[in-house]
Amino acid sequence: MPELPEIEIVKRSLHKMINNTKIIDVKIKNKKLRYKLSSTFSKQLIGDRILNISRRAKYLIFYLKKKILLAHLGMSGKLIVKRIRDNKSFKTSFYYDLNLIQKHNHIYFKLNNGFVLIYNDIRRFGFFKIYNLTDINQIPFLKKLGFEPFDKEFNINYFRVYIKNKKKNIKNLLMDQTFISGIGNIYANEVLFMSKVNPLRACNSLRNLEIKNIIFNLKKILNFSISKGGASIKNFQNSLGKTGSFQQFFHVYGKYNVKCSRISCKGIIKKINISGRSSFYCSNCQN
Repeated sequence: MPELPEIEIVKRSLHKMINNTKIIDVKIKNKKLRYKLSSTFSKQLIGDRILNISRRAKYLIFYLKKKILLAHLGMSGKLIVKRIRDNKSFKTSFYYDLNLIQKHNHIYFKLNNGFVLIYNDIRRFGFFKIYNLTDINQIPFLKKLGFEPFDKEFNINYFRVYIKNKKKNIKNLLMDQTFISGIGNIYANEVLFMSKVNPLRACNSLRNLEIKNIIFNLKKILNFSISKGGASIKNFQNSLGKTGSFQQFFHVYGKYNVKCSRISCKGIIKKINISGRSSFYCSNCQN
């Protein structure tokens, strides 16, 4: 599933390609996504204009004149921008091949700049919802989200108060969207490695220095990943052709039974299951 950096790259790509365009037609090939599209979905969007595109956690937010279109890509969803005059497609997601697209195209948004925005989703866990409002804080999916990792409020005081008397492990805490939004399995693994913290540690056992390291490394890793175009499980290219390459810098994710990348460490990367997700950590330097 794409995490914060990957959705941020998609948002930036779409902003450059389709921001301030008018939706002149909407064709639906399959209404049965995670939430079934309403019978008025197309009618509500045709003739409206995309005034801005933003991101909140793992959600994409399309601001229209008097409404908001909320999108979540789920496990396998992706958005493709196709130029009508020459039928050329531009990727904005990170784990798919263009020759696999056609069968799973579910929505076509035709725009007045000569492009079509296509939603493709093999598993159909993603969704689109229209809200007749302009305040994203009123949207149920966004109401309970925690701070963004780059927010000033996400600091040691907030962290310490939140974990008081909580025994859940730190890996699950980092993936708890009500605590901090946008973090998934890949980045939780990498942050804990850089912070030398075992993913099974009870969060209320963390010392102040460890918390500071987690906050610092989280922001550093996310910024670095965004600068590299996000993590590509296969071959990610955004709509401008930039390829995601953060996966080349993974220290632990997917590195089972490999020697720790720290020169001074003789540990081996272990793989365990935490809440149904594969978790990777160094058996020696993550305490």
